[in-house]
Amino acid sequence: MKSGVETRGSNSVWGSRLLDRVEYRLVETAEERDRISSLRYRAYLNGGLIPPSESERVHDPYDDAPNARTFGIHIDGELCSSVRLHVLTSEWRMSHTTDLFGDVLHPRLDKGEVFVDPSRLAADPEKAGRFPELPYLTVRLGYMACAYFKADTGLALVRAEHQAFYRRVFLQEAIAEPRPIPIISHKVALMACDFGIVRDKVLARFPIMRSTSTERRMLFERDTERHSSPHGVVTSFERPSIALTS
Repeated sequence: MKSGVETRGSNSVWGSRLLDRVEYRLVETAEERDRISSLRYRAYLNGGLIPPSESERVHDPYDDAPNARTFGIHIDGELCSSVRLHVLTSEWRMSHTTDLFGDVLHPRLDKGEVFVDPSRLAADPEKAGRFPELPYLTVRLGYMACAYFKADTGLALVRAEHQAFYRRVFLQEAIAEPRPIPIISHKVALMACDFGIVRDKVLARFPIMRSTSTERRMLFERDTERHSSPHGVVTSFERPSIALTS
């Protein structure tokens, strides 16, 4: 779907008119999944995170987790980047992050906290050079998910060289020391922020993160319905949206 944020005529990253050309697409078909796996491979290989492989694809079992959804970010119809989102609750805990930092997260999930856990961020190397706003446009999905699912905390697995970006944009801080991660050759720290506390500060500094309740509903409501029980009982994923813009 097309971004629904009000850009107010600004050409900067803080309220980028590039949003008018952006479309977020939920990955659903085998062909779409293959394109995302290929994008990840190119991005991670270019970044020196993985060695070459014959398959030229990167995927893992977490892609198929019932609490996961993967999105492609398209600009002018071209796939430019991707991110996978897990919504973590006391009932739905499967993600790479909970497996890696379970000692930190499971006690909080036991208390009923809700986390949004973005992972597998990847950007096409050529497109990343053309669109410097691409990191913001990509992580914006996680911010919208925090709002839609009323998350208590936004999480991020972050390499050392990227921690400054997450501190600056999302006001996140490391809550666990770096640990080795399978597939890639770097350790990652677990960073987090209290969404309710930092939300207004982030939106004031980075208007590109703003969204409407309609945009969030169109992105996440359809996927939410897939997690309803056969008897029509909706799981904890279906949480009311909160308005971040007027």
